[in-house]
Amino acid sequence: MRILFSGDVAWNTGRKALAEAIPVIRREKGPFDFVIVNCENAAHGKGMTDRIFDSFIELGVDAMTSGNHIWDKPLFFTVLDAETRVFRPANYPPTCPGRGHGIIARKGKKLGIINLEGQVFMPPIDSPFLCADLLIEELRNEGGEKLPIFVDFHAEATSEKQALAYYLDGRVSAVVGTHTHVQTADEHIFPKGTAYISDAGMTGGHDGILGVSYESVMPKFLDGLPCKFEASEDGAAFNGVIIEIDDDTGLAVSIERLQLKTC
Repeated sequence: MRILFSGDVAWNTGRKALAEAIPVIRREKGPFDFVIVNCENAAHGKGMTDRIFDSFIELGVDAMTSGNHIWDKPLFFTVLDAETRVFRPANYPPTCPGRGHGIIARKGKKLGIINLEGQVFMPPIDSPFLCADLLIEELRNEGGEKLPIFVDFHAEATSEKQALAYYLDGRVSAVVGTHTHVQTADEHIFPKGTAYISDAGMTGGHDGILGVSYESVMPKFLDGLPCKFEASEDGAAFNGVIIEIDDDTGLAVSIERLQLKTC
């Protein structure tokens, strides 16, 4: 099984970069069994919309993960409740809209997905470690002991991300970090077979500050007053990873970090 994953798609620049990058990556690196993107920043930097969801599906995206900003567009809550192809962090209270885990299927192959959010430097939330224990057991009961499981861990601290990967090593196929918008260079396979990277990076405008234009951000750093962020339209690029999983074991064979500049 081969999975293509895009880090946080940020703003309209990121949406355009994703649309340009996917066909190129498919042609040069494909084919892929599943394409997954983190969508939480796709709508003007915060949240998602039904229109953007539909456009991603048209691009050939099979599933979408998210993070703390998925709650920023309340109109999207109905999509979270209705759709099985978009996920919110599972360790929010069960009363929140949507689901944080599930199994997606395509052309006879199945993949378990778990979306988690960190606790360090993040809003108060349940333990991602204990939540993962419960969800892995549930997915295994439904999909079998060798079901590949992909984990998007949306977290701030690299220490917490590494700790979760060690905790889940050998029990899931991959733990891929998101949230910081800065791609890390630590992709590797853990001792028991789990693929890992601290952060897959950002698909968006990289000639700015985390996808936001330099000019719109600097006043906040200089005087601390509220300011309106604007998307960076320069340096558009796709950031993500390709993960290959052994069909017989459900464990990772390889992980490749991707950076692809677009127009």
